[in-house]
Amino acid sequence: MKLNTLFVAAVLASTSLSSCVFETAGDNQLKYTHTTLVDGDAYAFFRQVGAIVPFEASYAKHVETVGSAQAKEVAGKVAKVFADILPQMDSLATKFDVDFPILGAQQYTASTEVAANEPPIVDTANADSTTTPVAVAHNAEVYSDEAYLHHIQHQVAVVKEHFRRLSHNTNKELRDFAVAKSESIAELYKATGGKEEHAHH
Repeated sequence: MKLNTLFVAAVLASTSLSSCVFETAGDNQLKYTHTTLVDGDAYAFFRQVGAIVPFEASYAKHVETVGSAQAKEVAGKVAKVFADILPQMDSLATKFDVDFPILGAQQYTASTEVAANEPPIVDTANADSTTTPVAVAHNAEVYSDEAYLHHIQHQVAVVKEHFRRLSHNTNKELRDFAVAKSESIAELYKATGGKEEHAHH
């Protein structure tokens, strides 16, 4: 009787502990080896698009406050499309064990423009009473509508290309996601001034 009780207790303990071990092993595998359940193209999609989309969404919000009417219109479309894509990418990345959001991905901050509006720094270290101080220019970029429209057109083209590649992926769920979003990405590309190239056979 005691032997049967010990055997049952051992079986129950081993099954309950082994289920924890497998979950922990899976978590550790993702955490330490960054092994994913996607192929190279899909991983590149998550890395590239996952870095571009959050930055451009936050940049678009800034442009909506300082840009011209055309830039505000484009920024509004960018913010809407990218805000729609981001949560879906996050859930797919979680499902397929891809680290997301991308660690180290930049968020847009207006600090470069703030620095450009500050008075120039005066270099007095090498100045004496016979010379006039030299103003040192900032290396910050000042916002311009033309630069933003050119920048966002390029970034949307990169995103569009990654969606095109993902639409041919072997993973059906990722392929369906890319196909479902390809039309909105193509419309966004046209809205930013991009021109569709049609292949001639």
